[in-house]
Amino acid sequence: MQLGIQSGVELEINPIPAKHTHAYLQESGWWFSLSKTLTCFLLLFLGYQRKQMKLEKTMTWKPCIFFLFLLCIFIMFFFSGVTERFNKQQILKMDQLESSSKSTMTTIRKDRGIWTVNSLGRLGNQMGEYATLYALAKQNNHEAYILPEMHEYLAPIFKITLPVLHSKINTNIQWKGYALHDWMSNEYYNIPGDYVKLTGTPCSWTFYHHIKEDILREFTFHDFLKDEANRYLQGIKGSRENVTFIGVHVRRGDYVHVMRDAWKGVIADKAYIDKAMSYFRNKYQEPVFVVTSNGMEWCKENIDASKGDVCFSGDGNESNPAKDFAILAHCNHTVMTIGTFGYWAGYLVGGETVYLSNFTLPESPFLKLFKYEAAFLPEWHGIPADLSPLLNSIKP
Repeated sequence: MQLGIQSGVELEINPIPAKHTHAYLQESGWWFSLSKTLTCFLLLFLGYQRKQMKLEKTMTWKPCIFFLFLLCIFIMFFFSGVTERFNKQQILKMDQLESSSKSTMTTIRKDRGIWTVNSLGRLGNQMGEYATLYALAKQNNHEAYILPEMHEYLAPIFKITLPVLHSKINTNIQWKGYALHDWMSNEYYNIPGDYVKLTGTPCSWTFYHHIKEDILREFTFHDFLKDEANRYLQGIKGSRENVTFIGVHVRRGDYVHVMRDAWKGVIADKAYIDKAMSYFRNKYQEPVFVVTSNGMEWCKENIDASKGDVCFSGDGNESNPAKDFAILAHCNHTVMTIGTFGYWAGYLVGGETVYLSNFTLPESPFLKLFKYEAAFLPEWHGIPADLSPLLNSIKP
């Protein structure tokens, strides 16, 4: 791999992967061997013919037919091999182009600099980092690139467009690190530096809500996920004519202990879920609640499904969240608890979102990193958390 500089533009040249070259030689070598074998037969036959001529013997018809038969096979396999070789070359070219367009950054506009962001956390964090980079780079008139790790996380789900920064370029650049907190500040409108790597896990509408259409376009689902989600929702619609789908995301997992022990906060309890669902049941004629969670057993024990309007979806597999997230994002409205996964579901849906408000004690260290007003849109509907279990647990 070579890295050159020409006319103020850095170029990356990607060689054909060695594994493709090896596979090509393995798959195309068979016809070369056959060609050599047939050539040997031809030479032997010509030698035999010459010997017969010296002996002034007339050739019989059987060797002639045999010769013609070998010649036809030789010509057929020769052209087959040439065609196959040409096709393999075209496939390798397509593989190289696809690899270049999807996995590497091919050109850099040096006059615009390079901005990127760290790739931390799971889906919700990755989306927040991507959207924040997109907005801040645009605000500061710089070119945004994402790291390969972020591309591998988001590209299988969304039709993202930011180019990917090759790992070799990433390691060779002397980055200026710029730490972000979780809300937009005035100083972010003029961040100095041409080669800036944003750090942190920002997830706040205050960074990018002014370009919401751009962000929604970046997080457009691939067609197969969209179709799968719509088929699922149609399947649970049943005979309802005026159905309204409410996506419910219940975050549990590590948050059960982390919020209580580290952040002096709580997560959603049964009472909150009941209130949130009652809010939508009172507003819509035929609501259907689609529940996703990384604690599905808890959900099935604590969410009232006796009315026949609750569907428990997915298996809570955090390593493969695309299906659950796509279903939530294709509902009409959202019930979220805590966490960026539920936040992004509500943001992409664009309908009503009910969220858990005031889920930490006033002295929580979490509030040094987090602002309620920057995390939840003003038009969203907040339901305060019951902090009494937390208060009781810390009493002397």
